Amino acid sequence: MEKNEALVVLSGGQDSTTCLFWAKSVFTDVHAVTFNYGQRHILEIEAARRVAEMAKVASHEIVDVGPILKSTSPLVSSNPLEKYENFEVMDKTIGGRVELTFVPMRNTLFLTLAVNRAVALGCHCVVTGICQEDNANYPDCTEQFRIAFQDMANISLRDFNVEIAAPLMYRNKGQTVYLARDLPGCWEALAYTHTSYDGKYPPTDNNHSNVLRAQGFFNAGLPDPLVVRAWREGLMELPDTENYAILKGK
Repeated sequence: MEKNEALVVLSGGQDSTTCLFWAKSVFTDVHAVTFNYGQRHILEIEAARRVAEMAKVASHEIVDVGPILKSTSPLVSSNPLEKYENFEVMDKTIGGRVELTFVPMRNTLFLTLAVNRAVALGCHCVVTGICQEDNANYPDCTEQFRIAFQDMANISLRDFNVEIAAPLMYRNKGQTVYLARDLPGCWEALAYTHTSYDGKYPPTDNNHSNVLRAQGFFNAGLPDPLVVRAWREGLMELPDTENYAILKGK
């Protein structure tokens, strides 16, 4: 009988954390792997470690691949992050172009390494947080990419079949928030995730990742546990949006 195990690519952000707890609800044993690639937002590595502990995963490996990815992306270079006044301005500015923070071949490399670890662990499912909804504009976060990579991986392996599962693929950010709310333990873990591309806590910078995350919680009508945590620690004011009104006593 095949083991009911999965390996989750855990960055430490909102989406991968939601995927981790989704996997916990589906599989008997869940492993996690995190990649340190010299990213500007290195704080996400600590977030991934904290989240993995909270989820009580079967194992968690942090793979130091080093700063080998070259790009003009602000995530791996000194180029400045683009800022946006709000979601509408961001949506208009980005349009149909590839997002400036895109790092070429990053997901391809990470999934290759993840499949390698999955085979070693005997896991026939690798779970990733890629999603093609909500102004993502990353070509390696699409269903086309997922299918192509899965086909390539299984051709390469031949005798070991691997599924690349992307439970958020067709969910917008608001729907992802609802999913996280309904997964046992996930909502609490979101308070310790890290999404901001500037690598800082609390998430007050208006870069792409922060604006997109904030819009998701706004659309869902729910407060972001990470923002609530920072507010309770006295590090930031609550956003002046309806999803925080109950905390302000309005």
